[in-house]
Amino acid sequence: ADLRDALGTALPVGVPEVFTEPVADPLGDLIGRFARTHGPFAPPEVAARLGLGVAVVTATVQRLVGTGRLVTGEFRPGGIGQEWCDAEVLRSVRRRSLAKLRQEVEPVPIDTLARFTPSWQSVGGRMRGVDGVLAVVEQLAGALVPASALESLVLPSRVHGYSPAMLDELTSAGEVLWAGAGGLSGGDGWVTLVPADLAPLLLPEPPGAAQVEGGYGAALLDELSGGQAMFFRSLSDRVGATDDTALAEEIWDLVWAGALTNDTLAPLRVRLSGGGTHKRQPAAPRARLDRTRYGRTRLGRPAMPSRTGPPAMAGRWSRLPELEGNATKRTTARAEALLERHGVLTRGAVQAEQVTGGFSAVYPVLRAFEENGRARRGYFVETLGAAQFGTPGSIDRLRTFANPDRVPAGPVVLAATDPANVYGAALPWPERPVASADGEAVDLGEGTGSRKTGHRAGRKAGALVVLVDGQLVLYVERGGKTLLSWTEEETALKEAATALSSAVASGALGRMTVQKADGASVHESGPLTAALQAAGFSTTPRGLRLRG
Repeated sequence: ADLRDALGTALPVGVPEVFTEPVADPLGDLIGRFARTHGPFAPPEVAARLGLGVAVVTATVQRLVGTGRLVTGEFRPGGIGQEWCDAEVLRSVRRRSLAKLRQEVEPVPIDTLARFTPSWQSVGGRMRGVDGVLAVVEQLAGALVPASALESLVLPSRVHGYSPAMLDELTSAGEVLWAGAGGLSGGDGWVTLVPADLAPLLLPEPPGAAQVEGGYGAALLDELSGGQAMFFRSLSDRVGATDDTALAEEIWDLVWAGALTNDTLAPLRVRLSGGGTHKRQPAAPRARLDRTRYGRTRLGRPAMPSRTGPPAMAGRWSRLPELEGNATKRTTARAEALLERHGVLTRGAVQAEQVTGGFSAVYPVLRAFEENGRARRGYFVETLGAAQFGTPGSIDRLRTFANPDRVPAGPVVLAATDPANVYGAALPWPERPVASADGEAVDLGEGTGSRKTGHRAGRKAGALVVLVDGQLVLYVERGGKTLLSWTEEETALKEAATALSSAVASGALGRMTVQKADGASVHESGPLTAALQAAGFSTTPRGLRLRG
């Protein structure tokens, strides 16, 4: 009946009556039958097959799209223009394509991921200038790092010739915002950088409500409402404060609570100049007597409030933008940022980022990315489960790091909390074999230095890791007094010790005095002690010391 009513074809004698009953849409049924037995097609193909005009077929397929029987788009590679396809056929093609892509990717060893991630995040100083800093900020948007490590380790490791003026240029122009997310000892705290246009989507949720009771907190927030930005002295005048030190501390409490920011990082640098978790605390200055020219002691003038305010409060203070109220939009933006940052995203990497809701919160978004072709899901890295996501470019690049003919990467010094450090996040801390009393090697697991000392590797503020070609070689405890090693190979230890020495000499770490290595005194002879001495550490009664 479809052939008769749609094309005017004469039916042979003897066709059963059940096949000759009229139908409501004979031409739509014919084209729908063609679509169910073919992949994506263009109207000229159907017109040639059925002997119809292209305009007639085009009008019919457009009508079928409206009913949901067909879908339209550009489906095949090569770009031949708009195409049509049966909805069920397209779903079947997509499922089979995804299954084939998963089979094509063989998992790589886990140490491949440790080599890939620093390179993916441009560790090694491949970026240049202000544009390079902005590119790094876009990739690290929303990631939390200690403030003391931001400009001493994180940014310099990615941007060649980095200087604080580069970041200040972006913050003062309003292109980048920085936000606090909890305080640490020594005036330090967790901070994040985000592009200004993505701040409502990627800023972390405040660690807690700002403490505004009994102080100037509420007044500060009120004065800075409506997009206001003020210098410290203007703020103190507005709220009627007379004690600069007390007001400054309240402002910093609001910063670490994720409520306030500044158009420069200068106040944060001044606050950290006394140490922070990644630098050694300086000795307290000795008191000096103020004497006249005749040797008499005189009283100093009382300190008066300066016109511009304390040095640690320079720049204009403002409130951070309100977070996006739509949780779905925030989760989608966070999933995109995580995928861009890590290249190959695993459950452990998401958990280390302290995402609200954990991996289960972003997993539905990542699955949606897979369905629309923005990401792939598969078993890319051994032992890390099948719920791994990546982009086609990142997966292909990951596989190049498994090539035995590749050029080995050099040593890098990273903050233990740096997103480029996969240990303790995407990968567990490697097991450390330690010699027992009878000389046999025992496994203390996950970076434990000794049963007696209890030192254990972790993603702690102030701690460092030294990687050589992706392999974890050294872990430096906060303060630099204790080292843990994962190898006795002299070449690897020498490279790691030299990289650590260079970081100290460049001023990134300050003075370092190593007292213990692998749970024992550093003065005991061993490969690690020899490597440190060869790298420039000098022997002192307290340990091996290197001045910055």
